[in-house]
Amino acid sequence: MNIAVADDDKSIREHICELIKKHDPKCNLNSFATGKELLTSGNKFDIVFLDIKMNGINGINTAKLLRERQEDVVLVFVTGIKEYVFEALELYAFQYLLKPIDEKKLIEVLYRAEREADKNKERCRLFIKTKNITLDQSDILYIESRGKKLEIHTVGLRKSIEIYGTLENIQGKLGENFYRCHRSYIVNMMYIEEYDNESITLIYGDKVYLTKKKYGEFVKAYMWYLQKGGVPDV
Repeated sequence: MNIAVADDDKSIREHICELIKKHDPKCNLNSFATGKELLTSGNKFDIVFLDIKMNGINGINTAKLLRERQEDVVLVFVTGIKEYVFEALELYAFQYLLKPIDEKKLIEVLYRAEREADKNKERCRLFIKTKNITLDQSDILYIESRGKKLEIHTVGLRKSIEIYGTLENIQGKLGENFYRCHRSYIVNMMYIEEYDNESITLIYGDKVYLTKKKYGEFVKAYMWYLQKGGVPDV
């Protein structure tokens, strides 16, 4: 479990880290004095404990940027002020803890946050039984139907995986980031670069067909995806 703690008060930051390590010694824990340090670390975290009043970028704006990069991050605010609770809720914060820190409450939240992070990981994986492969859904660019087979195009190494199956069957296993834009294609909306009423262009220049009758529905789905916190990875 990758966990981050960001607080500009060194004593509080170290205290939170001490409690986390005490109750979960196997976790990979990183601490940061500012939101900027957290954001520029380049690391992907399952859970982030965030102060709100910090030097430079405050905790709310840090959380917004984290959400844009990683939709499934579990956010826990640890702060001395109550005024930002509604802004935290708009960011789908998992918990809003008030200082001074209560160890029992913090550990209770830690355990629940870890369970939530585990659920997120399971939701974001696709197990391909015939190939005995577990694929992170974030690695899928788009899926193409070719007769009785499916070709799963991936990002990164730009490999594709060919399996037997139908789009109908695999669609039910995918998350809300995916959209069936054509009888032969499902796209991952996080990789959309541009679109018109006939096609969708993804990063790397891949282009897939968009059924004209689905154009309006697709635009609504994509706008909803963006408003929810997703951004095109371009």
